[in-house]
Amino acid sequence: MSKLQRDFTKGPIARGLITFCIPFLISNILQALYGAVDMLVVGNFSNPDPAVRTAILSGVNIGSQITHMIAMMVSGLTVAGTVMVGQYIGAKKPEDASKSVGTMFSMLGIAGVVLTMVMMLLSGPILRLLNCPAEAFDHAKSYLNICLAGTIFVFGYNAVSSIQRGMGDSIRPLIFVGVACVVNIALDLWLVKGLNMGAAGAAWATIAAQAISFLMAVFYLAKSKFIFDFKLRSFKIYKDKMVMMIRLGIPSSVQSIIVNISFLVMTSLVNSIGGYVASAAVGVVGKFNSFAILPAVAMSSSISAYSAQNMGAGLYERAKKSLGVGLIIAEALGILVFAAVQLFPGEIISLFDQNPETVACGVEYMRTFSYEYLMVPIQFSCNGLILGAGYTTFTMLSSALSSLLLRIPVAVIFGSALGWGLTGIGLAGPAASLCGVSLGVWFVLSGRWRRNKTGIRRDENEEKTAEK
Repeated sequence: MSKLQRDFTKGPIARGLITFCIPFLISNILQALYGAVDMLVVGNFSNPDPAVRTAILSGVNIGSQITHMIAMMVSGLTVAGTVMVGQYIGAKKPEDASKSVGTMFSMLGIAGVVLTMVMMLLSGPILRLLNCPAEAFDHAKSYLNICLAGTIFVFGYNAVSSIQRGMGDSIRPLIFVGVACVVNIALDLWLVKGLNMGAAGAAWATIAAQAISFLMAVFYLAKSKFIFDFKLRSFKIYKDKMVMMIRLGIPSSVQSIIVNISFLVMTSLVNSIGGYVASAAVGVVGKFNSFAILPAVAMSSSISAYSAQNMGAGLYERAKKSLGVGLIIAEALGILVFAAVQLFPGEIISLFDQNPETVACGVEYMRTFSYEYLMVPIQFSCNGLILGAGYTTFTMLSSALSSLLLRIPVAVIFGSALGWGLTGIGLAGPAASLCGVSLGVWFVLSGRWRRNKTGIRRDENEEKTAEK
């Protein structure tokens, strides 16, 4: 077995999950630093005038939300890649795993070029649609257009990471993203603080870091015993793999898009209620949130990779046990994050922007929004098992119901109609998560996930050997 590959069908489950999850969690923390460092540097060093700094902060927040949504448009392909590669590895079918990788890279390359061109043409209208405050508009557009130029690197790195997760490797991605994070921080300080480039400097730093991370990963994997050789002739779209990838990926992409659209609707609502100060405050909470939910995200992805290999091997009870172990760990961390937020909300907001108005708005929003941290670990852990079994359509429907029937209506009713402002909008997150938890727990307890959606599994003789 290659050093880039790890067998999750054997050995202690708890130790396997934790040793895979910790490097993956650290990788996610470092990757989340891309956006957070942008906000921290911009909020503290972009301009001597506090009001201008807050306007730039708002612009970076709005622009980054749109770029995140673009990444989510094709996230389904990377989710499908994790599931397919993981199940093919578990089923001992490396050639099919390699063809899946080539198909995914080819499809993402085409999608990256098309989306970059389309979104650059529509960046202005989209910002106006979101009620982007006039003070922040130019900053948001500058940040957005520059980040769009690096879309192909974002797609490429996410593809490489998803493949490595499916193979059980979380160490190499940590190294690649660690180097890139150092580069991003250095460039942010130089371009924003040193050269006073504002939102544009933060954007250039971000795409440069993503490019370095992706190119390092490709260079290393091409020189290692990886399942894909990165030669031009290998970048093919195999019809059977493409069909399965689309079938698994489209629901996951739609899920991500719906969730992000619901947050963009909330951003528009915040912009209309509180202007650029409230926008900056909610953006700060959003950046903190990207860190706060990382333990749940990492454990969800770990459970997904773990269960995918075991589903491919026909080891269903082992897949289920990985959910139980992962859920306990994720929920314990979620409780700690919730307690910290309830005790020190002002201090957290002040790290990004010390403007008293921004801090006050952020604390108001964070007080209610933070209840999500108690529910997200349960929802994400259940989804990890469900995705590992290939049921991406179920997770899409769950997210759609949570976002469209609860997140948006709760934000509009409590935030605007009843006049609760940011306190009411903050309730939307926990309400949506509660719905997702209920549906996820029901599906797991129903046992339907045992009917592996992909149909990928070991030959009978190998399966009997694995069971022994």
